[in-house]
Amino acid sequence: MTYSKAFLYLIFFFSFHLFTVFSTEFTVGGHKGWVIPEAKDDQLYNEWASKNRFKVNDTLIFEYKKDSVLAVTQAEYEKCKSENPIFFSNNGKSIYKLDRPGLFYFISGVSGHCDRGQKMIVKVLEPASPPQVANHTTGPTTSGATQLANVVASPSVVVFVVSLFGAIFI
Repeated sequence: MTYSKAFLYLIFFFSFHLFTVFSTEFTVGGHKGWVIPEAKDDQLYNEWASKNRFKVNDTLIFEYKKDSVLAVTQAEYEKCKSENPIFFSNNGKSIYKLDRPGLFYFISGVSGHCDRGQKMIVKVLEPASPPQVANHTTGPTTSGATQLANVVASPSVVVFVVSLFGAIFI
């Protein structure tokens, strides 16, 4: 493998994986927090969750007063009841890390709150796959400089390079 091709692979690796390193903190329910919906609305938090895109390593922040939050199984979510939750917290500001792709189920642990709509399903997206690099063994060849110019022109590479140089010179 030539140095230009190795550099090209390195650029691709960093450009596509740069943004997966960063995580986002979401305050559940926005400025209202984790509260009982004003009217019986069992979709209030699911509607909030559907407006967001969650990825592995993001965190959910549940802010509430005199309440609790439980991560539960799908069956427990549907029953609004859990004897052995996956996660339990009642400290007023609970943080839950989304550690895998898939569905996560949350309910309030206070009797009656879940039945009144204080429950939520969060879908965590699968991580993006690295791009497939075509093997150019036939057909016209392009120089390493041309290939590099095409890669460097991608927006994610530009952001990466700018942030890298910014970190060095700050």
